[in-house]
Amino acid sequence: MAINKKITIPLIILLVVALAGGGWYAWQHRGHDHEGEKTTQGKQLWTCSMHPFIIKDKPGTCPICGMELIKKIDGSAGGSVQTAEQKQQAEMLGHVSLSPTQRVMANVATVEVKQQTLNKEINAVGIVQFDQSRQAKVTAWIAGRIDKLHVNTVGAYVSKERPVAEVYSPDLLATQQEYLLAVKSREQLKNSPIPSISQNGDGLVSSAKQRLMLFGVKEHQIAELEKAGKPTIRLPIYTPQSGIVIEKMVQQGQYVNTGDPLFSIADLSRVWVEVEIYENEFPNIHIGQQVEIRSQSFPGKPFSGRIAFVYPFLDPKTRTVKARVEMPNPGMKLKPDMFVNAVIKIPLGSAIIVPVTAVIDSGKRQVVWVETSQGMFEPRDVRVGQTSDDKIQILSGLKAGDKVAVSGGYLIDSESQLKGGGGQDHSQHGGGTKPEVKGQPAPEPAKKDSLKMDDMKM
Repeated sequence: MAINKKITIPLIILLVVALAGGGWYAWQHRGHDHEGEKTTQGKQLWTCSMHPFIIKDKPGTCPICGMELIKKIDGSAGGSVQTAEQKQQAEMLGHVSLSPTQRVMANVATVEVKQQTLNKEINAVGIVQFDQSRQAKVTAWIAGRIDKLHVNTVGAYVSKERPVAEVYSPDLLATQQEYLLAVKSREQLKNSPIPSISQNGDGLVSSAKQRLMLFGVKEHQIAELEKAGKPTIRLPIYTPQSGIVIEKMVQQGQYVNTGDPLFSIADLSRVWVEVEIYENEFPNIHIGQQVEIRSQSFPGKPFSGRIAFVYPFLDPKTRTVKARVEMPNPGMKLKPDMFVNAVIKIPLGSAIIVPVTAVIDSGKRQVVWVETSQGMFEPRDVRVGQTSDDKIQILSGLKAGDKVAVSGGYLIDSESQLKGGGGQDHSQHGGGTKPEVKGQPAPEPAKKDSLKMDDMKM
């Protein structure tokens, strides 16, 4: 028993000494590694803003694009306060620089932003219609027989100074005879010494004349009747306005009743054009706006009119609102039911204008790439307004004199995404970084050296 204790105690002492010595050695070694790591971290590195996978330990030029290297920012020390220089370098990472060769290969072109007057054009289709205020119907003011038609065809021109038909009516003949008798009685009674009798003759004439006028007899016809002293067998029928016959409802020899329509007349010296405006463009339409009407029948000869009325309802099938354009029709070139194209020009005032191709729209934001210096582009968020043809209105984000990329912008934006810069937001398309799931390690960032621009050498 005593022998076992003598052996065990020295073994325990040796084991304790060995563990203490190993721990001291490990501590010394770890300390040296930490200091070496600190030394490595404290060393300044240099990288290319165009190709961030290029890392050098001293300044110089990029072996791929030949650009000057910039200082690499060490972002491993989370929570550390960045200096002003580091912040400026972080901002520069969102910029994209292109060499002259890359600019030509990417077909990058820039234009200068200007303050211009923008006119929005709304294109619409329309149909030529009759001017409803210039339509009339010729009706029979008295029952009788159409003895003669002076107009026998649709499309004929009629004048309100010339009769369109002649009607025979027994009622009209009797009324004419009553008028002639009243005129004779007035001549006989006007010399009576009794005032009531002499005035009675004038009353009879006035009453008979009124009945004739109700039958459509004009003043000059009544004067001719009184001068002739005998009734007219046929009564001429006149149109209330001059125009084109668009409908003929009677034939010669036909009997008609009072109020029956005989002809429909339309004055085509002025017409309506009903244009259809889509509901998204409807707020820009106002009464009095100038409209240019173009017809395929007369290419190169536009007509001009103004919006006189906007209908207060929307067509649920076509989702359009109709606007009425009133316009002259010289030579009656525009025919009713003819299809035409309408161009409505709306002045939007003076604003910052850029080509539509300069704006990259991700759905959530609009980005324009601005050339800040020769070959250096930075992304800039803008707020857009109205669009007209190939121009777009910029409400904020740009000023006159800026140079923006109008072609090749998507290639610049793609390069910015490879660098991790502040270009267009592609997260909604699956191109963003996956969020960290609680309890699981964050996924490693994708390598950015998968696309090398040295393939673009000329």
